[in-house]
Amino acid sequence: MLTPATSGTVAFQGRALAELKAAELIALRREHIGMVFQSFALFEERSVLDNVAFGLEVAGVPREARHSRALLMLEKVGLAQVATHFPHQLSGGMQQRVGLARALVVNPSVLLMDEAFSALDPIIRRKMQTLLLTLQAEQQRTIVFVTHDMEEALRLGTRIAIMEKGQLVQVGKPEALINAPATPYVRHFFSGVDVSRWQMAENYADIWTTR
Repeated sequence: MLTPATSGTVAFQGRALAELKAAELIALRREHIGMVFQSFALFEERSVLDNVAFGLEVAGVPREARHSRALLMLEKVGLAQVATHFPHQLSGGMQQRVGLARALVVNPSVLLMDEAFSALDPIIRRKMQTLLLTLQAEQQRTIVFVTHDMEEALRLGTRIAIMEKGQLVQVGKPEALINAPATPYVRHFFSGVDVSRWQMAENYADIWTTR
């Protein structure tokens, strides 16, 4: 069930999602979209391995094959050694890595991450950001990452959209938003953030050449 769009169209590979039948939406979700939740959302009664393999199980992948793929993904996130553990035996950061592995094991075209790291302490959060960037470099895919942390957005995002009261007020590359904020609201997002790390020398070429 999708929330109806008030205007415009949400499309995937040229297909408007609102026009898909229920069975088509289910297939799209299983085959092309992965999700990582803020609240971990792991199955407490399942082992780490079976949590990661869940999407493959739903898709009908045989037990041996799905466990093999799940174990490979656990190795990528550094958790192969706890494959037989249960969620309550893991730290928050480890649980979120399980959630990330579960989303990626089906090899989705699109990964949706809703405040995925906000429940973690700053050190673990930074490590999760690094892990996500590493995995993205290995196999690039579209990631929609929702966050209220501008530092996180700048570190992870190649294209950032800022919303105010449900409306998109500016969309663009990080340096574009920093150098030319469209509204005071956008400018406010960067207050207290060291934006120098995202400033590009080419943005000041005209200034230098006129001196």
